[in-house]
Amino acid sequence: METNFYKEQEDFELQKMASKKVVKLKAFYSHMFVYIVGVIFFILKEYFGVPFNFFPLKHINLFVMIVWTVFFLVSAIDIFVSFRIFGEEWEERKLKSILEKKIKKQKWE
Repeated sequence: METNFYKEQEDFELQKMASKKVVKLKAFYSHMFVYIVGVIFFILKEYFGVPFNFFPLKHINLFVMIVWTVFFLVSAIDIFVSFRIFGEEWEERKLKSILEKKIKKQKWE
């Protein structure tokens, strides 16, 4: 019975970690879509001379695009490289160690 309880707790923790990954990926893909649209507007403004005179687009310049690109690349590295470095095996080992610590801290009366 105890092993079933621990297995269910481990499955719950794995499911929670997987849902966090999905949320991060969804946010990244949304950011990528907005970034691509921003790059298109930047190219239209700088290289084709299309006048964008309304608020967010009139402030797009090279500096803004460089900063935005750096943040975009950092978020891509955070998501995709960390998944490779800290893969499934690492997550499972870490999860088991955390669960073992919780089990040891529990006081049974």
